[in-house]
Amino acid sequence: MKTRSIYNEFAKKLIFATSFFVIVLSLIFYGFTKSTIYADILKELIKDAKIIVQLAHSNNNLPNLHLLINPNTTIRLVIKPKLNTLSFRQYTQNNNDYLELLYPFELSEHKFLLMTRNINSANQTLNKIFSNLLFLGFGGLVLVVAYALAVSKTLLLPILRITNKLSNMNENSLTQIETKTLPKEFISLANSINTLTNRIESYVKYQKELFIGAAHELKTPLAVMKLKSQVTLQKQRTPQKYEEVLNILLKEIDNMNNLISSILDMGRQEGAQFEKPIEIDIVQYLRNKTKTFQLLAKEKGIILEFKTDLTSVKLILQETLLTQIIQNFVQNAIKFTPEGKNIFIKAYKEERNIIIQVIDEGIGCDENIDLFAPFKRVGNQKGAGLGLFLAKSASDTLGGKITLKNRTDGIQGTIATLILQQNPFCEL
Repeated sequence: MKTRSIYNEFAKKLIFATSFFVIVLSLIFYGFTKSTIYADILKELIKDAKIIVQLAHSNNNLPNLHLLINPNTTIRLVIKPKLNTLSFRQYTQNNNDYLELLYPFELSEHKFLLMTRNINSANQTLNKIFSNLLFLGFGGLVLVVAYALAVSKTLLLPILRITNKLSNMNENSLTQIETKTLPKEFISLANSINTLTNRIESYVKYQKELFIGAAHELKTPLAVMKLKSQVTLQKQRTPQKYEEVLNILLKEIDNMNNLISSILDMGRQEGAQFEKPIEIDIVQYLRNKTKTFQLLAKEKGIILEFKTDLTSVKLILQETLLTQIIQNFVQNAIKFTPEGKNIFIKAYKEERNIIIQVIDEGIGCDENIDLFAPFKRVGNQKGAGLGLFLAKSASDTLGGKITLKNRTDGIQGTIATLILQQNPFCEL
């Protein structure tokens, strides 16, 4: 199958359209010029005929007509019984072109002036005009081809630049497309591509860290288990010592199970990315989730509330991914918030964005480290350190953005924010 070229297709269509326009414009100009010249000749014949008729009727005899009319015009009186008004026609005889006018002279007697004008000179002028138009048209077509090729190249240059940029990219060389020199029609496309490359770059970076971190996290408990087992088997020990070693081994096994469960969550998240988006009322969704999380918060003596001034905000997205993000935010807030403190879930609208925040009164976070990288842990709390990594991955899939910052209102704590863009399919 022959590969189609946008450049060739666009150039052909532009050449055809411009050539058609030039040809039609030339034909219209030629036809208008021709009709104008013939109309002027006919007007002149009618004017001469009027003068002749007036003079003949005033002197009661026909004057010397050849003194009144154009030398290329012949005139004589004819009788046309069936004719009641003036008429004219154009004809060719003996390789000569003529314009003939029958003008009423004496209608009661059916007499008409038959005036015949040789229009060879007018036709020669038209032929020269037509020849000039052909010459100009041919030259114009050449210019049209050159213009079409140049314009096509110029208009497609941004696409070619973007294509070349993309063709040279790989997972180890992801560069941004410069938008300052692009036409405004291509800026949106370039921004989308830059956003996508950023996501790919982050994904590749985090995947490498994930594999390295997973290997390290699994290797450490295995090394501990092996070392403890080897030391224990070196000599006979009391039952209490064997029980102590077994407890250590069980603890390391639990840690490995937690890590494996987190890695399995990543696999489930990959599947959730292909889940069919559905329409969700974000306000009602957060109210229901708050009721569920309040039971978990109550066990630790923490007050969890949902605050919003919105009545209904509907978005179309994958509910599983949204749940993963909100669940991670709230569980982290409960984990790092002391007993008797408060956690607030807030939702509000900012221009075309829906902002969801989980605000706690916990220990805060270190903003100098990348908390969304895999295996990044805060404090001495247990966990695989994959929660925020999975939350960011889910947010990227939803086309949103998440941030984690310390509170600035004088109260110690963290603000976890999810920004979802309201698309044209959303309904308020």
